[in-house]
Amino acid sequence: MARRSQGTKLHLAVLCLVVSCHAIGLSDLMERASQRSDKLHSLSTSLNKDLDSHFPPMGRVMMPRPSMCHTSSLQTPKDKEQALRVSENELISLARSLLLAWNDPLLLLSSEAPTLPHPSNGDISSKIRELQDYSKSLGDGLDILVNKVVQQLNTLCKMGPSSQYISSIPFKGGDLGNDKTSRLINFHFLMSCFRRDSHKIDSFLKVLRCRATKMRPETC
Repeated sequence: MARRSQGTKLHLAVLCLVVSCHAIGLSDLMERASQRSDKLHSLSTSLNKDLDSHFPPMGRVMMPRPSMCHTSSLQTPKDKEQALRVSENELISLARSLLLAWNDPLLLLSSEAPTLPHPSNGDISSKIRELQDYSKSLGDGLDILVNKVVQQLNTLCKMGPSSQYISSIPFKGGDLGNDKTSRLINFHFLMSCFRRDSHKIDSFLKVLRCRATKMRPETC
């Protein structure tokens, strides 16, 4: 009940901020966050293409199903139509939860990339480091956004302090395997999971950006 009350407060605060976005720069913050999430998804797509170029024939058969991604337990909108019906507070919470869930997996991918049995492992390693940088930058930006919401509660909406719930999603995979095929398949699987989640994050933030700039939902 307390969590729901907190979430409701922050949701109402976000709505207040959307109305006053030009005064406090919320639309600018959302635009920056959307640009970073777009770059994050673009990089993850490029990485998946790199991995596809040297993937063992049996890889597609042996690679785990998307439902095995460690973030699959988090309930998220399945498409844009569903996302448009979700509150601002929940969309930000989902984006932050997904980003946080990838801290450890990205560290694993970063440590494995330089010795990955792939002819482009140097480029892959460089792009993974970029992913880490953009992920951290986006996470910091969302923290600033939420802090701005909290700071404005009393002045805009006359409400008390509030906080946002972030789901904790454990990552249990600390090893990609010993043989070359296993390493490639598991590396590719993690990257495909990240690409899926980066697309979700990008979609959520684009919906939020549309609301902050008062664009029509169908143009989001």
